[in-house]
Amino acid sequence: MTDSASTTRTPKPVRSSGTYTLGVGTAGATTVHRLGYGAMQITGDGIWGEPADRDECVRVLRRAVDLGVDLIDTADSYGPEVSERLIFEALHPYPEGLVIATKAGLTRQGPGQWLPVGRPEYLRQQCELSLRRLGLERIDLFQLHRIDPKVPAEEQFGLLADLLSEGKVAHIGLSQVTVAELQAAQAVLPIVSVQNLFNLTNRSSADVLAHCAAEGIGFIPWFPVASGGLTVPDSPMGAVVAETGATPTQVALAWLLHHSPVMLPIPGTKSVAHVEENCEAATLQLTDAQVAALDAVHAAA
Repeated sequence: MTDSASTTRTPKPVRSSGTYTLGVGTAGATTVHRLGYGAMQITGDGIWGEPADRDECVRVLRRAVDLGVDLIDTADSYGPEVSERLIFEALHPYPEGLVIATKAGLTRQGPGQWLPVGRPEYLRQQCELSLRRLGLERIDLFQLHRIDPKVPAEEQFGLLADLLSEGKVAHIGLSQVTVAELQAAQAVLPIVSVQNLFNLTNRSSADVLAHCAAEGIGFIPWFPVASGGLTVPDSPMGAVVAETGATPTQVALAWLLHHSPVMLPIPGTKSVAHVEENCEAATLQLTDAQVAALDAVHAAA
């Protein structure tokens, strides 16, 4: 590690990521640390069925919280149901301040298979079931996993608004949306977060991120770590890895945290060693030159 960019082990490294407030300006505003944990991978292959090592997944969830994680993202379709049940098993009764975000709107037909269903009665049912599985009276952040093209979007947004007004959920988020879709939802109800694909090599949602930053909406990048062949020694990533002594994963996450103040990365893993590695990324301080070199990766990709 160099003095200019290094990681320092701390008891709760995630706290070094800073904080972000969801629903700022509202009575129910919720503040979390910006580096969270994504619970998609604590399932079987193809995000289907039980994990091969259930006990390790329980340890991962508990270790993430030990390291300062206070935002855990899941979905009813992860397993399906497996991820939510594991979160309950590992962490309930939940420590004060822990925010659990879940999603509904994708159904499962088998490993790696996903089909959107946005009928209002279905979304309401799934909200009720998630409340039951997670052992919650109110879901902190309920996200529409996908907008169903076969159902009028205003009906889907309207149901989310109903859940909000009924107190079933504290905040509403969307997943994998365009700016136009986000604006249409905002016309119906307050949106506090968007979860779109975004990482060092895929910035196709840059316009959505910019809109979120302008509107004070949290941006949760799914698949936050994707360095691919960029880790070779003579690449920008390889150079930063050599200079910092950090891992490629840590560099990718640190770049995301630096990229925008509304960015809330949620790296996932089913390994305790990897969750520890991911959380240490919050302490990695990149220099301006290193950030510029990583920024240029997209232009060269």
